[in-house]
Amino acid sequence: MEITEVRIALREEFARSTSGGSGTEASDPRAAGEKRLKAYATLTFDHCFVVRNIKVIEGKHGLFVAMPSHKPKVACARCRFKNDAGGRYCCQCGAPVPPMAVAPGPEGADTPSHRDIAHPVTVEFRQYLHQKVIEAYEAERARHHQGA
Repeated sequence: MEITEVRIALREEFARSTSGGSGTEASDPRAAGEKRLKAYATLTFDHCFVVRNIKVIEGKHGLFVAMPSHKPKVACARCRFKNDAGGRYCCQCGAPVPPMAVAPGPEGADTPSHRDIAHPVTVEFRQYLHQKVIEAYEAERARHHQGA
C-alpha cells in the first residue's frame, strides 16, 4: 500500500492566537493541547482511500503523528444516554454508570481516554506513514513561512 497524497492543514496560527500571553495554558489544559497541535493531515492511499483527522503534535521528544480517534462511550442502564467512559454518573439522569470493561492500558489506566479509529498494524508501515506526514508538514510549514 502506498501513500499517494498527503494534505496538511497547519494549526500554528490558531495556537499562537490562543496563547497570547494571557496565562491560559496554566489554567486550561485544552489551551496547552491546542498549542501542541501543529497540523491536521489527510492521507490518500493508492489513489482510492482517504483517512482524515490525523494530527501532527509537538511532544516532549519532537513531532509525532496521532491517528484519528474517538472517546469511548458507555450507555446508562436507566436512560440509555451515551456517557463518556470513565464517568461515574450519567450526565442525563444522574444514575451510576457501570465502568467500561477493558483491559488495563500501558499506564495501568482502567479506561482508555481515546481509541484509534484507524492505525497502522506493522512497525514498518507506521514508520513509513510517520515519515510521509512529517515530510509533508515540514514542506507546508516552509512554504507558509516563505509566503508570510
